[in-house]
Amino acid sequence: MSPVGRESLRQWGEDVTRIEPLAGGVANDVWSVRVNGKLAVGRLGTRSDADLAWETELLKLLDREGLTVPVPIPTTDGRLFADGLMVMTYVEGGPPETEADWRRVADTLRRLHLITQGWPQRPGWRSSTDLLHAEKGTRIDLDAMPPEGVARCRAAWARLIGRQTCVVHGDANPRNIRMTANRVGLIDWDESHVDVPDLDLVLPHNAAGLDSGAHDIAAQASAAWEAAVCWDDEYSIKRLAEVRAI
Repeated sequence: MSPVGRESLRQWGEDVTRIEPLAGGVANDVWSVRVNGKLAVGRLGTRSDADLAWETELLKLLDREGLTVPVPIPTTDGRLFADGLMVMTYVEGGPPETEADWRRVADTLRRLHLITQGWPQRPGWRSSTDLLHAEKGTRIDLDAMPPEGVARCRAAWARLIGRQTCVVHGDANPRNIRMTANRVGLIDWDESHVDVPDLDLVLPHNAAGLDSGAHDIAAQASAAWEAAVCWDDEYSIKRLAEVRAI
């Protein structure tokens, strides 16, 4: 954690200890920490206060509704983030391994989608269908992509027009899922935003049970999103290649 992060961490009290960096932090500096004797996670990034307020309110809602998520731990004066730093409870568990595990993940994602119908968009973000007419949204900059690639992405997103929206996790890969025998935990909500729920449901074994048409629409739209959000690294180029030509 940077010197700025270490200084900010003191706002959670004197009994706070950094332990070690955690893998998987791309846009953030992520560490395991101990707060008042309990294991927690500190995440330092450059998101705006409005963005962090949206995320913390979402996590509080999901916790109240019974989902297993990292719960924001307040500073000594009651704030849920400070200077770009969030400290959250640590979620135990392992990744999904079987088809049955993935079906449990799908059920949890559908609960998320049901709970958050009507939730406002994350500040500064765009949904996939918003990007039919907008060029930029958070980390997406369509002006940076080849025009032919943009056209393919937009053709994939256009198939989502008219669908109901809600909060999507945005990155439900095995690294961000912490399962036990009794519950499914979802961590790393850095990519969560309001969009069409099927974008979360392109899962191994088609665990969400999407019919062939819905699965094709969701898979193409999801590949287009991942190509655009991290353009132009090796992974994004691979994902764009999966989006059909017009």
